[in-house]
Amino acid sequence: MPVPLSAIRRAQEFLKQHLPQTRLVVAPSVSPRSGGNVYLKLETDLPTGSFKPRGALYALSVNLARRKVREVVASSTGNHGAAVAYAAKLLGVRATIFLPENPNPVKRGKIAALGAKIVEHGADLMEGFGLASAYAKAQRDVFFLNDATDPDLPAGPATIGCEIVDQLPEVDAIYVPMGDTALIRGVASAVRHLANKKVRIIGVQAERAPAYYLSWKRGEAVSTETCDTIADGLATRTPDAENVREIRELVDDVRLVSEQEMLGAIRHLLFEEHVAAEPSGAAATAVLLQANTDMRGNTVAIVTGANVTPEVLRRAVNLLRGG
Repeated sequence: MPVPLSAIRRAQEFLKQHLPQTRLVVAPSVSPRSGGNVYLKLETDLPTGSFKPRGALYALSVNLARRKVREVVASSTGNHGAAVAYAAKLLGVRATIFLPENPNPVKRGKIAALGAKIVEHGADLMEGFGLASAYAKAQRDVFFLNDATDPDLPAGPATIGCEIVDQLPEVDAIYVPMGDTALIRGVASAVRHLANKKVRIIGVQAERAPAYYLSWKRGEAVSTETCDTIADGLATRTPDAENVREIRELVDDVRLVSEQEMLGAIRHLLFEEHVAAEPSGAAATAVLLQANTDMRGNTVAIVTGANVTPEVLRRAVNLLRGG
């Protein structure tokens, strides 16, 4: 079921004490290509440079109100881990973040700077998840904040949908990068509750990490062997069955973007709109830059994160030079 409006309103009231409303800006360089008016929702405005503090901060606060929590644990490719570290520091608890081996160095650096303990384990998110879960179960008063399945967390990113409807009441479509689906489930729920008309919700996944795309199309959880993409924020390979059921109800379409298209969108956002974006953050824009995209009306692309590594940024800039 959609996230209840009552929970979304509670998240709004709590988060406005700690986080700014992010900007919704017109993107004139993207609009002519898509055939309509395109706006960018800049979640890069938030602390840690991504949308993730919305969910981490709200979910941790709810659990602190319910019971004693002396430590919060997360398994992450980076942005969720940084958000949990930020929330833990703000709310006064310890944090331990499990990352894959050789993680995004920009994101790792932010986690370390926030004072969280870091454990690097495994080749991808799922291997770290198992170790993080076992660690949390073996300790007293430890809360494992799993952004893929935590029931409270989606109310946080749902507030993005509230802001979009408030900032652009005549929105017609919202393109949402889709990793573990908490973001799109939250945004879609809020928009369904609040918009005065039907708004299309389109998820965006990486071609090389299409697990939720395949699951959305087939109506059942479909795992993939790998999720080898530059978009670490979209690198999921084992969908949750309940999440699949929810996105089948809430999401109108799911699109795929290639590695080159994400690099091109990073380059375009940087040079044409002066917006820094990591690959997952640029994924929604990448769809709108595709030649076969024919949108009308008012379209919003959510720019979910700015934590791009120097190596990926160089690759994107080299595209401009023909490299």
